[in-house]
Amino acid sequence: MDYFSTGDVSKKLKLSLRTLRYYDQIGLVKPTRKELNGKRYYTPDDLLLLQKVLLLKATSMSLDDIRNVIQRVTIQKTLVVHKEQLEQTIQQLQQSLAYTHTLMNILKLEGEIQWDQLLPLLSEENQSLKQDMKKKAFETLFNDEEQEVLAELPKMGDDPDTMAKWINLIKRIDLCIEENKSPISREGLLIAHDTLLLSNETFKGNAELADKFWLARKSKETSAELNLYPVREEVVAFMEEAILHFENHS
Repeated sequence: MDYFSTGDVSKKLKLSLRTLRYYDQIGLVKPTRKELNGKRYYTPDDLLLLQKVLLLKATSMSLDDIRNVIQRVTIQKTLVVHKEQLEQTIQQLQQSLAYTHTLMNILKLEGEIQWDQLLPLLSEENQSLKQDMKKKAFETLFNDEEQEVLAELPKMGDDPDTMAKWINLIKRIDLCIEENKSPISREGLLIAHDTLLLSNETFKGNAELADKFWLARKSKETSAELNLYPVREEVVAFMEEAILHFENHS
């Protein structure tokens, strides 16, 4: 029978010698052979048992639970549990990636972000809570058909051409505000025209849904519940006045 020293096992399975000794002490995986000088040797079956422990440990199962089920757990059960853990990890990573993209676009739009906006990146619970709040807000404000349309809209977590157009529009409004240009100025009316064109494109010609979404968008509280990127009140007011004037004189 082949035997492997603790050093061999450590290299094969990338486990520290301290971990191997600890597993031995708690009776989780005991080496088949121990010599008087303290050296420990593992059989291929011992290595297989250690690999099963590592698989179960990767599913966040405690060592106590692993010890209780290690001899009874099947390959199928191990794969199912590991698959569920991977799916959960992927979902958390996707949420974190989407929020990172959101912050990058906010930084592009606003020029700066606060450090506390980075905190959700460190908290999976906060991200899940935000997703739940957004879902409830959408269900309250919009019907099923409208939700389907809104689900296809560009988000700050994405970076499609449409999102870039909205960001550029807001930047153009910021410049007008900085230069004290009126919403009914030539630049303001051009912005209003472009906004209406882009809104029609974004909402696929559904003017009623666009108006409903814009009404929700103007509320700070509702925007927060929907997890929408922040837009300054001055920008919103400028856009509204420019569009109103454009529609009344076109």
